[in-house]
Amino acid sequence: MGTYRYTFVKFLRDWALIIGMIVGASCYLIYHSIPALHPAGPVLEQIVRELQPSLLFVMLFLSFCKIEPHQMRPHRWMGWLLLVQSGLFVGLSLLLYFCPELPLRHGVEAAMLCLICPTATACAVVTGKLGGNMAGVVTYTVLINLAVSVLVPLMVPLIHPMAGLTFYEAFAKILAKVFPLLILPCLAAWLVRYLLPKFHAWLLRFPNLSFYIWAFSLTLAILMSTRAIVQNGAGAAVLWEIGVASLLACILQFWLGRRIGRRYKCPISAGQALGQKNTVFSIWMGYTFLTPVVSVAGGFYSIWHNVYNTYQMYRKRKDAESGR
Repeated sequence: MGTYRYTFVKFLRDWALIIGMIVGASCYLIYHSIPALHPAGPVLEQIVRELQPSLLFVMLFLSFCKIEPHQMRPHRWMGWLLLVQSGLFVGLSLLLYFCPELPLRHGVEAAMLCLICPTATACAVVTGKLGGNMAGVVTYTVLINLAVSVLVPLMVPLIHPMAGLTFYEAFAKILAKVFPLLILPCLAAWLVRYLLPKFHAWLLRFPNLSFYIWAFSLTLAILMSTRAIVQNGAGAAVLWEIGVASLLACILQFWLGRRIGRRYKCPISAGQALGQKNTVFSIWMGYTFLTPVVSVAGGFYSIWHNVYNTYQMYRKRKDAESGR
């Protein structure tokens, strides 16, 4: 019995991400196909929307608990990543401003959204599993969120004018979304580190806890992504356009991140920081500042980057088993 239990637990741990993706997509598709369940939809949606930020808060809090404050300092590779994200986003924004009738406009806007989307709060969890620098990823997460707070209100009105919404109001909306899930976990972790050292030491006894929380959070994220794709009223051609654009943006960013990171001996950290995105935030940005159709790009990207993360963890596990 013990052997079977160990095998089952190992299977769940090794394939937690792919299981979470399958369960998340299946749960929504089952709900969607059974009309009797639809009346419960608003309540279930509210539960998921309130649960997701709580899980992200806990994950980032646990990540900050593992990082010494002095480890959070800027590195050169972060400057290059900021330049890549900001430059590509500004470039595409200006392209649409000067060429508003550009073909495949939905795809270009989807690429913009995927490129400027900040690093996922769960990125440190995956980076740690892959053997990267968690402190560096968390530092970059803070920097890119600050950049997004300025660039999105500055550039998006050029292509999607928003009546009555000033730069400062848009900046405040993004900051209000970012602060509770980025700054507060950091402050809470550091308070625990210095004021409650025994509790802090106890938390560190569960190094994999944040990974399992992320696996459950991934299930909810894929569920909501599937919902966004299924309920979107756009035609199949537009969805294909957005899906391909988000896939190309995902490939480009992981490739560029790892290429830049190799120059500074941190390909894993730089690759994850640039490629793994806060897709819940990107869906919100799409609805708030662009269009509901384009917000689906966040749902597609959630699938692409989690498939790649699953592959990376599989390779990491195989290398460890073979002693490489």
